[in-house]
Amino acid sequence: MSKIRVLMVDDHAILREGLKALLSYYDDIEIIGEAQDGAEALLRVKELLPDIVLMDIAMPGMNGLEATRLIHEQYPQIRVLILTQHEDPQYVLPLLQAGASGFVTKRALGNDLINALRVVAKGETFLIPTAATAVVEEMRRRGEEPTADSSDSLTPREWEILKHIVDGKT
Repeated sequence: MSKIRVLMVDDHAILREGLKALLSYYDDIEIIGEAQDGAEALLRVKELLPDIVLMDIAMPGMNGLEATRLIHEQYPQIRVLILTQHEDPQYVLPLLQAGASGFVTKRALGNDLINALRVVAKGETFLIPTAATAVVEEMRRRGEEPTADSSDSLTPREWEILKHIVDGKT
């Protein structure tokens, strides 16, 4: 099995060092580079072509939302996993609309981050429960209902599962 190649983007060097230490314990994950803001992330993505960009939101210069949007537009095969201190649901939908493949808060456990990286590497989406709640609540607010024939919506079964996740079930 090939390693998951990760580019870390965060403006806090100590956090990047800690993440490198944590992720070095896992044989299936390899940190191939780092960046301290969105603009540098774009340069490093072009140079390294990672599998996943582990992206913070709030950074000086180009923020994580704009960098995620540009990475998704220019390199649709590269997945972006958001790792942020911001737990406010207002961040979730714009990031997903910008092309993010997942959302994890910095309060999560290390195992949650590892799981998120593995899920996103398989081409799936990973959301912590608070992020899933924000998505469901926004869809309810918009009055969107699940339909079996809509390619832009969740299937009825996916809606059912998402509602269980929102309720805190595994």
